[in-house]
Amino acid sequence: EKAITSETAVLLKVHPSNFRILGFTHEVTLAEMVDLGRRYGLKVVEDLGSGCLVDLSRYGLEREPTVQETLKAGADLVLFSGDKLLGGPQAGLVLGNKEVVGALRNNPMTRALRPDKMTLAALEATLRLYLEEPRALAEIPTLRMLTRPVAELDRAARALARRVRRRFGASLKVEVVESEGRAGGGALPQASLPSRALTLAVASLAPQELEARLRQAGTPVIGRVEHGVVWLDVRTLLPGDQAAIMAALEEVLADVQ
Repeated sequence: EKAITSETAVLLKVHPSNFRILGFTHEVTLAEMVDLGRRYGLKVVEDLGSGCLVDLSRYGLEREPTVQETLKAGADLVLFSGDKLLGGPQAGLVLGNKEVVGALRNNPMTRALRPDKMTLAALEATLRLYLEEPRALAEIPTLRMLTRPVAELDRAARALARRVRRRFGASLKVEVVESEGRAGGGALPQASLPSRALTLAVASLAPQELEARLRQAGTPVIGRVEHGVVWLDVRTLLPGDQAAIMAALEEVLADVQ
């Protein structure tokens, strides 16, 4: 409040992305900023970064403020991305008070920054999925990967392991193990995601060599080396990816005895 002067035009709150500050810290809530803005006659803008339209805490993830909640809390403008959590094309979205949005629309920069028709079409198609939340969770890859139940991941891992064993037999040791992943950035940089992984080991190859070969395959397969084996987490596999993994294994193990 002490920072407000006669030159102040707006109060801006930026939601942290890709990092978290822990320890003895304090964060001003949006409700407090809205109250402050009303008292001083200032507009309140919140940059959410990722455009979260679904309450992810219902699926075991960290609580993230949604666009709907932020607007309801009284922000005059809410800014967020069309890609990332929203799952659409790369774009910047502005929602909020009709008067303020109208002022932005009349700014000369709007013409220079307006999206093309392909972006608008892709964005519309994405937003239509959110009319039915289960459909959005099933068809938007990022949301599907983040919210997949562990039981489903376990089934997927075991199915892939059976397929690998049938094809490569004793030449490739494969096991299904418990794993833990992270979104790694954006709105959920520290969110822990219980998962399942395949561990791969070849007697005649160091794990680092196997990992490098998979990464450099015609269709790269990205894993990690841990505890002396290569781990492939199945959380991010899409339908049809099993075939691509099998083809990559065929390629990298072609000269292995």
